[in-house]
Amino acid sequence: MEKVIELKEISKVYKMGIETIHALRSISLSIGKNEYVALMGPSGSGKSTLMNVLGCLDTPTAGQYILNSISVDKMTDNELADVRNKQIGFVFQTFNLLPRSTALDNVTLPLIYAGTDKAARKLRATEVLDQVGLKGRMEHKPNELSGGQRQRVAIARALVNHPAIILADEPTGNLDTKTSIEIMALLNDIHKNGNTIVLVTHEEDIARYAHRIIRLKDGNVESDEVNENPVMNFGANFTN
Repeated sequence: MEKVIELKEISKVYKMGIETIHALRSISLSIGKNEYVALMGPSGSGKSTLMNVLGCLDTPTAGQYILNSISVDKMTDNELADVRNKQIGFVFQTFNLLPRSTALDNVTLPLIYAGTDKAARKLRATEVLDQVGLKGRMEHKPNELSGGQRQRVAIARALVNHPAIILADEPTGNLDTKTSIEIMALLNDIHKNGNTIVLVTHEEDIARYAHRIIRLKDGNVESDEVNENPVMNFGANFTN
């Protein structure tokens, strides 16, 4: 299987006054193309730190991180920003949408940073908004959309640059149960279409959608197991 993510003995150490915190301890793992992986762990497990490293939001203290054949662990902030925009699609618990911009404008934002021309931006953004079931809501602003619709805008934005991975951080954390099931069904559809997904969650029922579950504890990988029976609710109704 072609590797999209490869971590080689990744460590992250923080200094807080005289205290040294080992957030990650020589973690080595790989994630293949079109895998669907859940990262789990209690508070203090290193889960958030690992997510920040995977998302190029933070750099490791030691070790090597190869993302889509690019070694990113020693990059400058500007280089990391470029990798984030081109290689990673982020989906956050809080949506992170621009409140005064339409759904279409929110989705085109990564393409603006990438230097894509206006016509191509609109075409691609329209395509992914249609993919997530929001073609009829493109001109709506976030306050005119439900929580589930806002998260679908965020997912469309994550998809727009054809990223190497979709990194979803607690994507259902602000949603009710029914809407959470719809969003997870949408992520299932996206995975089925060939995307690599890394899902960060503390909820067991959400992690069960993934095909592989990695559990962290005290900065170490406690377990890394195949989920033999992932939840497979494809084709949910995304019109509400």
